[in-house]
Amino acid sequence: MHIEPGLVEGTKIFLSYATAAGALGYAAKLSVDTVQRDGLIALLLRSTMATALVFCFFEVLPHQPVGVSEVHLILGTTLLLIFGVAPAAIGLTGGLLIQGLFFAPFDLPQCGMNVTTLLLPLFAAAALAGKIIPKSTAYVDISYAQAFKLSVAYQGGIVVWVGFWAVYGRGIGVENLSSVASFGAAYMTVVLAEPLIDLGVLALAKVLHRLRGSVAVDKRLYSAA
Repeated sequence: MHIEPGLVEGTKIFLSYATAAGALGYAAKLSVDTVQRDGLIALLLRSTMATALVFCFFEVLPHQPVGVSEVHLILGTTLLLIFGVAPAAIGLTGGLLIQGLFFAPFDLPQCGMNVTTLLLPLFAAAALAGKIIPKSTAYVDISYAQAFKLSVAYQGGIVVWVGFWAVYGRGIGVENLSSVASFGAAYMTVVLAEPLIDLGVLALAKVLHRLRGSVAVDKRLYSAA
């Protein structure tokens, strides 16, 4: 995830630290809930796998600079459905930090913005999942329409936050708004692919019965709430 360096500068960047702190604080609460429900080993294992996958998404999968950021196939809803919201949040944060520390140090000043941009839409998608997926439905049985709604919520949230940072940092000039629009239009094409990937991964999980009851995946993947 590369929000353009210099997009937000000076004292303005402190807002990104505050929003990231809030997002990480909520992720910590969710992590405690996960430990209480599933155990510490489950949280650590799922978070480690999510972090490794996020790093691969950022560094291995195709990504293209467009406008004020880069278009990535982040697959946040896939992580959410397979591992649960807390491990997905830890994975997204861990993947960002590994990328910034070892491969893209120029991203570190934007870390607060990137964390906020990835985590808050994840939490919104998790809340939406609770509303549109009946408690009697395991995640492996969700429909394309449900996967599509989750993807729109997550990817749309990323576009909104990137747009916010761009306007907050550079104002509402025509050139800046054009860059935001270019990024938004390109990024929302991910919505066309992500639900199909979600369903493909869930179909694979459905075949892999040995994962049922495993601490490696969220219990909701195979069982109704």
